Parts: sequence; structure tokens; C-alpha cells
Amino acid sequence: MDLSEFLLEKTDTIIVNWVEAVRQDNNIESANDLSRKGIENHIGHVLSALATVLSESQNSEIQPIVDASLHHGSLRAEQGFSAAEIAREYRILRQVIFSILEPQLLQASTSEVMRTVRLINIVLDEAIGRCFQSYTEQRLSELEQLQNHLTLNNQELSRLVRANQDNLSHLAHELKTPLTSIIGYSDLFLRLQRQKTKDNVNNLEHIERVLRSGRKLLHLINDALELSRYEAGQMKLHPASIHVDKLINDVYEMLEPLARNKNLPIEVDCDRAPDEVVTDSLRLQQIVTNLVSNAIRYTETGKIKITCQMWENDKWAIAISDTGVGIHFEDQTQIFESYFRVALSDKSYLPESTGLGLAIVSRLVKLLQGEIKLDSQVGVGSTFTVILPLSVKV
Repeated sequence: MDLSEFLLEKTDTIIVNWVEAVRQDNNIESANDLSRKGIENHIGHVLSALATVLSESQNSEIQPIVDASLHHGSLRAEQGFSAAEIAREYRILRQVIFSILEPQLLQASTSEVMRTVRLINIVLDEAIGRCFQSYTEQRLSELEQLQNHLTLNNQELSRLVRANQDNLSHLAHELKTPLTSIIGYSDLFLRLQRQKTKDNVNNLEHIERVLRSGRKLLHLINDALELSRYEAGQMKLHPASIHVDKLINDVYEMLEPLARNKNLPIEVDCDRAPDEVVTDSLRLQQIVTNLVSNAIRYTETGKIKITCQMWENDKWAIAISDTGVGIHFEDQTQIFESYFRVALSDKSYLPESTGLGLAIVSRLVKLLQGEIKLDSQVGVGSTFTVILPLSVKV
């Protein structure tokens, strides 16, 4: 029998054997949930084209192989097959074809066997190549669609974030106006009442509570606005040459009365600090003020220390140390997140804490192209070290 006719006659047998072999192959997991038709796909067309090529009486036609293989690759991509699984499919197909043809090949001449083996390998290699071509094109198309979806989703998320930031900024600005008025008039009323009489002690206490609450709320709003401006990219650097010791002294003079009220001395050691640095003085002062204020707030006994010194690789560092409550190790990874507050031993928070101070510090340090490190031990104290370049780049 002519080998091409024999192949056509055995096509159904080859397909059945091949489908079963694919299902039993543990390395082709994508075929586990497919039906027989889903696995078979266009292999029948590949076998038909192979029979045409093997036929000595007909002209070899490559287009059916191309079409069948292209369809096979596209469908396998849609079915989620990996490239390795497709390659294994064709390897099994080659084995099944030769096992079916073996009885006929044993009866053929050597030249016929060599011709048949060569043609089968050529056809299957072409089929694999075309299959991978369409598989790759389909995968690239899916990736392009996915990228387009991700781009659209990212744009929508960015729009929502901007809208949320705008709404937050607008709300904060709207709240600041009446709060400023409340604080101003409360302060004025309090001073007038103190001058007039000493009998309205209860009224004065009520007014003082209003004043404290208003100031706390205004502080929270200002912090929220600061974060909103940073996240929106509206916080810009204004670098200039500044004297480090003068800036530290300004912060010291501002916060020393707060520390004195708690009998906490503030030590300043800036002998090894650079004389001048190029940075944004306002943002640097915010960083130091927030860190020193925190140190005072969370320290009841001991002292506060501010240390400045040169660092390696054209950098300098400022460290604020305290002998306060310290921070648990598990909290140290979240300490710079917005609205995160460290609980005290009784699981409560300090009333002045908003959970935004260190979040602002972290973002300001990044804005100044530096980094911040924390070394803390519960019951011993904490040290925040800010490492900054000698000159920021704009």
C-alpha cells in the first residue's frame, strides 16, 4: 500500500492514540480539562497535509500544513498552553506516526524509508515552526491588550487619586477658615476674661478646651495638607546655602521651653557638622522640628540629644536621640506610614498624636534626596538618623 494512502487510512487511529498519549503525559497539564475535540484541534489537517506530501502521484502542497499549524498555535494560546507543552505535543505526534507506519516501513525499500522519514520530519518541523509563530503572535496580542487595559486602569486610578487629593485639599482649606476664626476669637475672649475677673474659672476652662481642640484640629489639617501636596507632586525644592549650626540653634530656641517644662535638657553636639550645606532650609527645619518635638513628647525622664556630623560619600547626618518609651520592633516597619500611631504600655495614644508627623518627615527626607534610619529599644529610647547630601540636586 502507498504510504500516503496508508497514513490517510490510519488518521483516525493516529489521532485517538495521540489524544490518549497527550492526556496521560504529566508534562501537558493544560490538556487535563479539555475535551477530545479540544485536544485534537487541527491535527487531522496536519496529517492530511502530511499524506499529500508523501504521495508520489500528487504535487507537494505546503499551504494546508501552514494553515492547520497556524490554527493549532492560535487555539493553544487561547487554551493557555505553554510553549513547552506544545513542543511536547508534536514530539508525541511524531512518535505515534512512526509507530503506526512501522509495519509498512519494514516492508519498504531503504530509499523509500529514508524518503518517508525525511518528509515526515520536514513536514512536522514546518508544522511546529508555524504553530509557534501563531502561538507567539497570539500571546503578543494578548499582552498588548492586557497592557492597554492596565494603562486605562492606571489612568483611571490616577484620576481618582488626583480627585481624592483635590477633594481633601479643598475640604482642608474650607475647614481652616472657620477653625482659624474659632481659635482667634477664643484666644481673644480668654485674654479679655482673664483681665476682667477671676470669678469665671469654669467658663475659662471651657474656653481653654475649645482653644486646645481647635489648635489640635488645625494642626491635623495642616499635616494632611502637607502630605497631600507631597503626594500630588506640588512640593518643590528651594535649595540655598545654609549654616547648619544656625538652623539647629533656631530649632533649639523654639523647642527648649517645651523640654524645660518636662525637666528635659536638650544637648546639642554639632562640632563635626559641615559649616554649610546646600538644601531647602524650610524643609530641613520641618524635619528637625518634628523629630525633636516627638522626642520631647515621648520622653518623661532623661534627655534629648541633637548630633550633627559629616558622613561618607559627600553626605552629612543629623541624629535626634531620646530616652523615651521606645518603639517595639514590629512597629518600626510601619512607623513612617500615614496615621500610624505607636501605642503606649497601656495601649492608649498620646492625645497630641495624629500619626502624621513621622510620615511627613519621611517624605520630606525623600524630597531632600536623603534617607532616614531608626534605632529604638522599648524602655531605653529611640534615635532617628537623617542622612542627607551636602548639596541637593535640582
